Amino acid sequence: MSDTADTQRDPMLGRRSLLRGAALGAAAPLLPAATATASTSISASASLRWLGTSGWRIDVDGRTVLFDPYLTRFKTGLFDGAFRADTELSTDPEVVREHIGAPELVLVSHSHWDHLADVPYIAKSTGARVVGTETTYHLLVAFGVDPGQISVVKGGEVLDFGGIIVEVAAGLHSRNKKYAYFAPGTLDTPPAAPPRTIAELPEGDTLAFQVTAGSGGPSAFLMGASDFSERAVQGLRPDLAMVAVPSSTATHRYVPRLLRALGSPGVVVPVHWDNFEEPLSEPPRRDPSMDLDGFLAQVHRESPASRIVVPDYRTVYGADMRPRLRTS
Repeated sequence: MSDTADTQRDPMLGRRSLLRGAALGAAAPLLPAATATASTSISASASLRWLGTSGWRIDVDGRTVLFDPYLTRFKTGLFDGAFRADTELSTDPEVVREHIGAPELVLVSHSHWDHLADVPYIAKSTGARVVGTETTYHLLVAFGVDPGQISVVKGGEVLDFGGIIVEVAAGLHSRNKKYAYFAPGTLDTPPAAPPRTIAELPEGDTLAFQVTAGSGGPSAFLMGASDFSERAVQGLRPDLAMVAVPSSTATHRYVPRLLRALGSPGVVVPVHWDNFEEPLSEPPRRDPSMDLDGFLAQVHRESPASRIVVPDYRTVYGADMRPRLRTS
């Protein structure tokens, strides 16, 4: 989850040209469909949709992969200055179904509510395979998900799901100004009862994933929190890097080290900078604890050849993260 939870409780706390004319901090301008032609080395059939927070829907050749699909976006007081760790978990099936299609795979970076809360419903209603940590496994089993649907990974795995390649990298959760984060801890057995509140979903270790959609790509590096293991991601070389925006400077030289380890990706997409308690039907609203402008400036300074795309909820992007169409 965003480090905002701790801050609220303690107020002291071809693909490598930059989009010309786009002001830092503003969404990259929508390009006409005629100009959104992917490189011949990237599959033109792939499309990507930002689901808010760190979530993504990737479609390639009629197949769907979800990453951290948190769609219900219920209120916890996190963005109102009155965070309630005892907020009850809930899922809105209608809202979830509106966005997920028919997923084959659900990749989960970690088990905080703003990444996992809708996954039990998605897994049980679609039969999709869930890939995540041992903690994610035990929580989903407690929620009634078939254990046979869940693949436990640790980092280092390279999994071939019928032509969709998933590389798993051990990751780290972002930290606030006190070098801490909400609900740490792991599980080695399912809880006695299904979790009822957001505090009952521990982080449970964090993963990053690189998904390559078919032999022609694209390859997308997906982060659920703004920290990483430099050695674990070294050499991945993604076409697209969906990078979580940090809420503090606790992680030393976060942007330079990450971009260097990833080989200065052709496209960098900031994520987890939005208020994830506002509905996806509204335009993204910034999390006030996130310095999105400063992050974009760092990316431009450290990797000036990378194109920066600030995503929108209602835009369907092509394989090179150029807009294809807007949804209603």
